[in-house]
Amino acid sequence: MKQSEIIKQLSDKELKKQLYLSQSLFILISILLSFVLFDNFSDWLHYFDWNVHEILTKGILSGLIIVLIDLAMIYILPKNYYDDDGINERIFSSQSVSFILFFSFFVAVSEELLFRGVIQTEFGYIAASLLFAIVHIRYMKKPVLFISILFVSFYIGYLYELTNNLLVTITAHFCVDFLLGLVIRLKK
Repeated sequence: MKQSEIIKQLSDKELKKQLYLSQSLFILISILLSFVLFDNFSDWLHYFDWNVHEILTKGILSGLIIVLIDLAMIYILPKNYYDDDGINERIFSSQSVSFILFFSFFVAVSEELLFRGVIQTEFGYIAASLLFAIVHIRYMKKPVLFISILFVSFYIGYLYELTNNLLVTITAHFCVDFLLGLVIRLKK
């Protein structure tokens, strides 16, 4: 059974539970891998720098650039190029803005901890970027979506290479998910 068909069968409550469960799994994997791969659990603290200028200019600005590119592509290309079988629409279209805000933050934190904080830190930029794209498997059947997620993955990975700051990548990731989630919600 396709992922989109499974998601359509879930109630809103069940869908939210599954979304939080999958992201919690990323956090758990991040914590477990950090115990195995890092010399000390406190090594995490080195990857969080409250450099407001860097967070604003590289995090928020990058997130906005990604969203603007995505919106331009959505506007220019036929709808079926960006259709993920209605999964994102199902996730975001009937949710409150507060849910989209919190969930986007939760996703950004969980995915960036795992893919940049652990995988990229220990295995490198290319490995983390490719794994990030592969985890978003539902995009692989659509060339435009897959190229888009690859671009976002490598771009955010590059931000981490430049800054070595998870707060920058979390901010960029949050901006992308939150703003695109809002677009889906407001189109309703």
